[in-house]
Amino acid sequence: MRPITLFTGQWADLPFDEVCRLASGWGYDGLEIACWGDHFDVRRALAEEDYVARKLATLAKHDLKVWAISNHLVGQAVCDHPVDERHQAILPPHIWGDGDPEGVRTRAAQEMKDTARAAARLGVQTVVGFTGSSIWHTVAMFPPVPESMIERGYADFADRWNPILDVFDASGVRFAHEVHPSEIAYDYWTTVRTLEAIGHRPAFGLNWDPSHFVWQDIDPVNFLYDFRDRIYHVDCKDTKVRVGDGRRGRLGSHLPWADLRRGWDFISTGRGDVPWEDCFRALNAISYEGPISIEWEDAGMDRLQGAPEALAFVRSLVSITPPTSTFDAAFER
Repeated sequence: MRPITLFTGQWADLPFDEVCRLASGWGYDGLEIACWGDHFDVRRALAEEDYVARKLATLAKHDLKVWAISNHLVGQAVCDHPVDERHQAILPPHIWGDGDPEGVRTRAAQEMKDTARAAARLGVQTVVGFTGSSIWHTVAMFPPVPESMIERGYADFADRWNPILDVFDASGVRFAHEVHPSEIAYDYWTTVRTLEAIGHRPAFGLNWDPSHFVWQDIDPVNFLYDFRDRIYHVDCKDTKVRVGDGRRGRLGSHLPWADLRRGWDFISTGRGDVPWEDCFRALNAISYEGPISIEWEDAGMDRLQGAPEALAFVRSLVSITPPTSTFDAAFER
C-alpha cells in the first residue's frame, strides 16, 4: 500500500513537533517536509552532527516516516526574472542577501545543491520543488516574443540547473519538479521542452499535482500516462473551476484566493474538479509505488477540518488495487 503523507508547507507556522502530532493523530503515514519554518533547515542539516538524527527521532516518536523533502521557495529563485519584493517575502535572509538579482539566483542555486546533500543525510531520495523561469513573464506573448527569447529561457534553465543536478546525481537524490504556472515547465508542452533542454537526464523528474492542470484544461490522466517514466512524486491538491458566467476568467483577475469573482480556486482534496478515481487508476496502470502526499490548500476551509477529511478521501482511492487477472478471464475455457 502506498504511504500517504502530509506536505508541511502550509503548516510551517506551527512547530515541527506539533505538525507531527497532528498528522499522526489523523492517521497519516508520514510527512513531505518543507525546508522552511522550523521543519527542516538545509544548512543546519549539513552543519550540525545531530540535526538530522533529532528530526528522525521526532518523526519516530509520532510513528511517522519521510520519503521526500521540498524546497519550492528557494528553487523558485534559481531562474526567476524579475527578482523582486515577492522573492524577498519568501526567501530566507541568507538567500536574499542584498537583493541583487544575480546574487540571489547564485545563492539559491547553491542552496539547492545543498538540499540534495541534506536529503541524502536524511535518507530520502526525492526533493520536490520549483525551478523558477526567466520567461514566464512572456506567457501572454505580447509584446510579441521572438522564438530566440524563448530559446534563451530554456538555455538559461539548463545552464543553471545542470550543475545543480550534477550534485543530485552525486548524492543519489532525484529532483521532482512541480509543473506549475510561473515555472519553466507549467503545462504539457513546456514540460516536453524542459526535459529536452536537459537531455532527459534521470536526475530531473516531475512532481504530479493535478490541481495545476485542471484550470488550464490539461488532462491529468493523460499527463500521467505520457510522462510515466518521470513521475517521481505525487501531490494531491484539488481545484474548483467556476468559469462560464461571462465574468469570471481563468487567469484569476489579480483577485485573492477564495474571492468568489475568481474563475477558479484551490480547494480541499476531493471537493473540486480533479477526476480523482481516474487519476488513481492511472497511477496503478503506470505502477507508481511512491508516496501520495496531500498538499492541503483551501482559503475557504479550516485546515484542521480539511487535512483529516482529505486523508480519508485519498485513503479510499489508494485502496483501489489492480486485479491479479482480467475480469473476462472467467470466460476462458
